[in-house]
Amino acid sequence: MRGRRPRWLVAVRAKELRLDHFLEQYRDYLRLLARVQVDPRVRGRIDLSGAVQQTLFEAHQILREGDGHTDEQRLAWLRKCLANNLRDEFRKLNAEMRDVKRERSLEAALGQSSQRLEAWLVATGSSPSENCRSRELALQLATALATLPEAQRDALVLQHWHGWKVSEIAEHLGRTRTAVAGLLKRGLAKLREELEPLSAESSGT
Repeated sequence: MRGRRPRWLVAVRAKELRLDHFLEQYRDYLRLLARVQVDPRVRGRIDLSGAVQQTLFEAHQILREGDGHTDEQRLAWLRKCLANNLRDEFRKLNAEMRDVKRERSLEAALGQSSQRLEAWLVATGSSPSENCRSRELALQLATALATLPEAQRDALVLQHWHGWKVSEIAEHLGRTRTAVAGLLKRGLAKLREELEPLSAESSGT
């Protein structure tokens, strides 16, 4: 019948859509990983969004639905690709003063950041199912963080990932220590609120 797509074309398109969905759900995850790897004092000079977008673009070109790779293998590939793109951004920023040691450890640091995502999810007080895969926990946390106001997200990332003191965060954000303490308290409360229904869903309650 004229106008009907061949079955093989429909199948190919369906696989492409599944891959699109897989990649898109990790956009916030990649954004957070990129954010925690760049020193906050130079973050404004690094195109983090561009690095994430380039990573997703390359993934669309290389990864294929039904290629035999597991979701964990694809996620590891995404982290490796993001590390390479962040390296490029560091080179653009200051090629003659590159921290070679940091470059070489960047990929490993991204993987460690993924583990910290999972650990922090537990630390926020949520109770995910023991059967829930770690990558799903990291995805939930990254998505929840993306819903926070920027100031709250910045304060939480600076404290929990970069290890900054409240006084350091206050100086960096141009706020008082009292204001930063409020950002941290409200941000963590909102994060728990966002994660609670996700945790309940994961546990089947």
